[in-house]
Amino acid sequence: MVVIQKGKGESKDNIFRKFSKIFFEENIVNDLRKRQFYKKPSLVRKEEEKERLANRKKSFKLPTKSFKK
Repeated sequence: MVVIQKGKGESKDNIFRKFSKIFFEENIVNDLRKRQFYKKPSLVRKEEEKERLANRKKSFKLPTKSFKK
């Protein structure tokens, strides 16, 4: 939950900027989109496994040889 306290002399624009920044940093929008529809636990596990494999492929790089003359 995002809570912003108004300081003395702060404008509405500054408060809104603080709110927006915290709102997006905490990924509230992404969480709401994920929870919008129910996903069966088996689908959640499959998606997590798919992400793990994709991350593993990204991190795994073949060593390259540099030839110097």
